[in-house]
Amino acid sequence: MLKKLRGKVSIAFTQGLKKRPKPYKTPKPESESQSQPPSQSPEFSVPTTMPRTNKQRFPFIFPETDSNVLPEPSNFFSQNLLSNPLPTNSFFQNFVLKNGDVPEYFHPYLIKPSNSSLSLSYPSQISNTAFTYQAFNSDLTITNSNEKTFHSNHKISSYSDLSVTLEIPSSNLRFFLVRGSPFVTFSVTQPTPLSISTIHAILSFSSSNESQTKFTFQFNNGQTWLLYASSPIRLNHTLSEITSDPFCGVIRVALLPGSDSRQVAVLDRFSSCYPVSGDAVFSKPYSVEYKWEKKGWGDLLILAHPLHLQLLSNVGSGVVVLEDLKYKSIDGDLVGVVGDSWILETNHVSVTWHSIRGIRDGSYDEIVSALVRDVEGLNSAGISTNSSYFYGKLVARAARLALIAEEVCFPDVIPAVRKYLKETIEPWLDGSFNGNGFLYDKKWGGIVTKQGSNDSGADFGFGIYNDHHYHLGYFLYGIAVLAKIDPAWGRKYKPQAYSLMADFMTLSRGSNSSFTRLRCFDLYKLHSWAGGLTEFADGRNQESTSEAVNAYYSAALMGLAYGDPHLVAMGSTLTALEIHAAQMWWQVKEGGNVYEEDFTRENRVVGVLWANKRDSALWFAPPEWRECRLGIQLLPILPISEVLFSDVDFVRQLVEWTLPALNREGVGEGWKGFVYALQGIYDSESALQKIRSLNGFDDGNTLTNLLWWIHSRGAEDDSFAHGKHSWFGHYCH
Repeated sequence: MLKKLRGKVSIAFTQGLKKRPKPYKTPKPESESQSQPPSQSPEFSVPTTMPRTNKQRFPFIFPETDSNVLPEPSNFFSQNLLSNPLPTNSFFQNFVLKNGDVPEYFHPYLIKPSNSSLSLSYPSQISNTAFTYQAFNSDLTITNSNEKTFHSNHKISSYSDLSVTLEIPSSNLRFFLVRGSPFVTFSVTQPTPLSISTIHAILSFSSSNESQTKFTFQFNNGQTWLLYASSPIRLNHTLSEITSDPFCGVIRVALLPGSDSRQVAVLDRFSSCYPVSGDAVFSKPYSVEYKWEKKGWGDLLILAHPLHLQLLSNVGSGVVVLEDLKYKSIDGDLVGVVGDSWILETNHVSVTWHSIRGIRDGSYDEIVSALVRDVEGLNSAGISTNSSYFYGKLVARAARLALIAEEVCFPDVIPAVRKYLKETIEPWLDGSFNGNGFLYDKKWGGIVTKQGSNDSGADFGFGIYNDHHYHLGYFLYGIAVLAKIDPAWGRKYKPQAYSLMADFMTLSRGSNSSFTRLRCFDLYKLHSWAGGLTEFADGRNQESTSEAVNAYYSAALMGLAYGDPHLVAMGSTLTALEIHAAQMWWQVKEGGNVYEEDFTRENRVVGVLWANKRDSALWFAPPEWRECRLGIQLLPILPISEVLFSDVDFVRQLVEWTLPALNREGVGEGWKGFVYALQGIYDSESALQKIRSLNGFDDGNTLTNLLWWIHSRGAEDDSFAHGKHSWFGHYCH
């Protein structure tokens, strides 16, 4: 069998690939120490600082391109920001696309800017069995009451991990939009008469103190709003509008979430301290610290979503949770937290090359038999796709075979896999791949593809920054494995490898970097977005959490391959956070209380999760195709998948909910394989028989991988399998 394999491989490799274009010239580091990533403080470092010139340099930047499909950032970003890499999957992305007037969700308010005003909504939730979303109504619209004609756009003057400052020059208004703030805070930069209008009727309006700095108004929809001013302000009102005399200073408005007078007292108490920006700091692995810049006096009040509350570790040490102050949200109740900084700590995850539990004795022969056949089928010359996504999946699929070969102690096939990986990865790194390749876009600051730079729909929108972590994650997995089994190759292509990683994992801010900070990862929600530079009515979105997990896990593996503890730490931390978020918001457990009862009853997994919506449908499949909904949250199957699906009770619920869908005519064999893989977590024998009968596999999966998965279930004590209780902690603490 192996002779046959070697013969086929030899023929394929001696025939070679098609003629390649002239490759990029790779800069050579003068020494290994120079190729190490630059350090950053106070966060643990990831290689991110890259010069943005056309000269030959190290670290590596792919050739620059002038894309003809990207929007113009200067329409909405202030001039001082345009020399920096700009965010492409941010919580305020709609504000800088097209007219900039589509709402974004800031917890607890939906915010909608225009060139003259800003509207906010405390949204109502609408839910059924197919979807749940928050409806925008203009509860308050804030503007200059004198200005009637507006010619300039609003501007983003600054942004941070947890906030954005939006200015409306024509109205003399500057909004400090901080995520999780129960107050919307804005400054009036010079004496200006204000208008605060509503679509509702104002039933009552009163000043709550003689100083004319606090006002209360009630609407006919049942809402009560509080307004606080930094200095006395004279207000008048009609049926649906509040106006002021010229005012200069700071104003804060907040919805009263209930009728309890204690909530009024809480908002009064914390109205004098307001945040203007907020950052998330990675000072140690598996930990994120929120720090806000604040003004005024007193303590800071911010709202925490359910995952914050689950991970918050410094309660009692300067942080107090106010259980009685709650706002409704599509992400679950938002609860008041008092403190100038929060520390969030995650479970540690097992970032390993091989299975966490180990393969059961007696199963090696079956895996090796499938392995030999799957390696025999590798043929780089036969790849017909030039899509960065599907090509990346093929690369990662082959890389899995090399690691499984290591684990089952069958190294004979590794040379064939190594050669296949070299032939498939190198053309993308050196620029010799026919039909596509990686380029650098200097307008927004990031990697695009050749196809994507001319066609916004090519490569699933990669050229407009959609799905970057998905595509690049697959390539990083292949690169990590190849660098592990061929260190000399790894050293040669290390600059390109780090450039791909830095596109979505940069920690740097500002012009000293070639890439925006954590392109896809949302540091308030603690998971990734995949939407890119497309305006969406419901904000950013993400479909596959497992492919997001794969991206950060693969980066951590690349850190292991290159002996880079900082990259291992950052990749592992983001992996852990992505898993926590997936388990919180994508995995819908029976009897759960995150979503409305009707949606929870009919769904075990979210299809596409939007900032402002939860949809049971997928981009490529209707809700009824439950096997696709399960599969897209599992693929690719890796050792880390065990951590993502560590709740065995939920896995059983999910599989039993999905199995009836497999009776539908036309269900793909590849999707069945994912269902059976999860079934193997609690019923390995039944799952094994079903997997053996499959006639096909997903293009990123193999029979070898499925057998490896099934035969590595249940070989270890469950209580020490997922990083919640490490072996070191068990023995040494």
